[in-house]
Amino acid sequence: MKKILVVLVLFISALGTAQNAAKAKTLLDDVYNKVKSYDNIFVDFKYSLQNKEANINQETRGDVTMQGEKYLFNYLGAKQLFDGIKVYTIVPENEEVTIENKSDDENTITPSKMLTFYKTGHTYAWDILQNIEGRKIQFVKLTPIDTNSEIKSILLGIDVETKHIYRLIETGKNGTKTTITVNSFKTNQPLSKSLFTFDESKYKKEGYYIIKN
Repeated sequence: MKKILVVLVLFISALGTAQNAAKAKTLLDDVYNKVKSYDNIFVDFKYSLQNKEANINQETRGDVTMQGEKYLFNYLGAKQLFDGIKVYTIVPENEEVTIENKSDDENTITPSKMLTFYKTGHTYAWDILQNIEGRKIQFVKLTPIDTNSEIKSILLGIDVETKHIYRLIETGKNGTKTTITVNSFKTNQPLSKSLFTFDESKYKKEGYYIIKN
């Protein structure tokens, strides 16, 4: 009788875990489909990096405009542009532009994957629901399937009403915690036709050093 009760408890626990994982995946699918329905997306965000052992505590902000695979990313005073073929990294402080081919590494997280990276390569678990400034934020815990990953886990906070990502908290196996909080999320904005076009002659005239890899 005791063994039957133990098996029953384990079965119910496993069933509850499976149901929570399915619920988490359904929510993430809703987020993915919502993101894919937009012509373009603009995200203004706050970025923080913490590691108590290394005494690191950094905060900054950035923004990114995305349309399909193309993006314009502003971060730490630099700018990165992807026109669909090449990646241009522009660093005004050094008056330098680096031009590279798009990385073929599927594991590379680019700005255009920021809102869809969770689609593959993780297991999902339903986590806490928080009320943040009147918004209901449901967290989903992502654990990399790859055991060699440097990431221990990711908490993805999703606005229940809008189905937009509000916060990402990544914990590394080395104790580093990276948090990205969305300050502003805008969609289907009027964009300049030249927004994702790199004008090499302009930067040459301004004295920039052009590095082609």
